[in-house]
Amino acid sequence: MSILVKPDTKVLVQGITGSFGARHTRLSLDYGTQVVAGVTPGKGGQVFAHDGQKIPVFDTVGGAARQTGATASAIFVPPPFAADAILEAADAGLDLVVCITEGIPVKDMVKVKDALRGAKTRLVGPNCPGVVTPGDGPDSRGGCRIGIAPGYIHKRGHVGVVSRSGTLTYEAVWQLTCRGVGQSTCVGIGGDPVNGSSHLDIIRMFHDDPETRGIIMIGEIGGSAEEEAADWIRQHCKKPVAGFIAGATAPPGRRMGHAGAIVSGGKGTAAAKIEAFRQAGIAVAPTPSEMAATLLKMM
Repeated sequence: MSILVKPDTKVLVQGITGSFGARHTRLSLDYGTQVVAGVTPGKGGQVFAHDGQKIPVFDTVGGAARQTGATASAIFVPPPFAADAILEAADAGLDLVVCITEGIPVKDMVKVKDALRGAKTRLVGPNCPGVVTPGDGPDSRGGCRIGIAPGYIHKRGHVGVVSRSGTLTYEAVWQLTCRGVGQSTCVGIGGDPVNGSSHLDIIRMFHDDPETRGIIMIGEIGGSAEEEAADWIRQHCKKPVAGFIAGATAPPGRRMGHAGAIVSGGKGTAAAKIEAFRQAGIAVAPTPSEMAATLLKMM
């Protein structure tokens, strides 16, 4: 078991003919991901070729999904057009949309968030590293990689990882793998103030997944998503959870890296989030280098 994606998930790539989308499509194919289609308006009928594989390119997501059976999308579309790309994927009825694009205007994402309310489509991102469910092959190949995360650092196993930070996701995964501990699924939810899936959304999925036996939750300053997830964990979650909050030394009122990482009005501070974690029974790693060790002590 895993969450969101499995090794047999069929994936289409919106923006496959751009340099960034093409590069990561190749890496996903090398990883073993079942990339079955690409979508670039005006380039339908072309073929994306890599290492003997030929991926058909379509003008629309709807056409690609109907002809290939794709149920998930990776979006590598420039910011001015990314919101429309998300909505097109949702209109096509895809189960999962993973939007990698950074810099989508907040007003666009507010419209997307409203449009997706009640829809079957689950959005991860934007401004995220994506989702990886490791496979059983060498370097965890044979799994499903949607996005930009380095697949080779993963290992098949039983720890779920959810994070707002891409680099801290990779750090937690690599620490686990170096200790011989694998992951069920790793999810980067993105650092924008308006995103598709929250910590709580992913935590609930990990809680319900019988293969996930422990969880690492990585947050950062800004917003209240981590506190909301911690409150749910305190009331419902029986699995061990370790956490880390980035941004403890960030000055109030200054945006730090991610668009959502800003403390204003006294809310969203690292201290408040860490205290919420502790009250929920979440073991807090004092530094990023101790995230895996903190969880493994609990397990």
